[in-house]
Amino acid sequence: MGESERVDAGWLTWANAVTLLRLAFLPVFLWLLFGTNHRAMAAWLLAVLGATDWIDGYLARRLHQVSNVGKVLDPSADRLLVITGLLAVAAAGGVPWWFAGLALVRELLVSVLTLALAALGAARINVLWWGKVSTFALMTAFPLFLLTTNPHHTALRPWQHDARTGCWVIGLFGLSLSWLVLVGYVKPALRALRTGRQARSIL
Repeated sequence: MGESERVDAGWLTWANAVTLLRLAFLPVFLWLLFGTNHRAMAAWLLAVLGATDWIDGYLARRLHQVSNVGKVLDPSADRLLVITGLLAVAAAGGVPWWFAGLALVRELLVSVLTLALAALGAARINVLWWGKVSTFALMTAFPLFLLTTNPHHTALRPWQHDARTGCWVIGLFGLSLSWLVLVGYVKPALRALRTGRQARSIL
């Protein structure tokens, strides 16, 4: 681990600002989707919020602004974006509730396990790369689900029919991978728990 990753850069970093900006646009997405007729604009905004997931992490490493706050804020923002996105898209009729339910259960399990490990004094667990891939896939699928469905069950355009197949491929890939990644966190979680307890026993 490099020195830049060991030093806590604190709250005021560009990386944390980007993360907070992404969260600030969530209400705008919900307003566009449910408060206006701009369904496509809502879908594109959700796509941008998902696609910019890597920017805050990149800035933290590039500008040597890795912070303990960011290590918690970034994955928390990912969870909130995924949960809000899937519930909103399901409520708008873009995706079946069974799909949203499976994704939601997984996200809730991750949140509960994270809180439980923290309460038990476990050391921090680094986000797995495949976890980022699954989140990116889901955040790509959700806007596509919106773009390939119409409100009030109106007829789909030819391009929507074609894109719908690709949308399901990406969505099912992201959902399946997210559950596999959850299983993959078991060993790191146990290791983090042992490390945290050993550190406390030394103190």
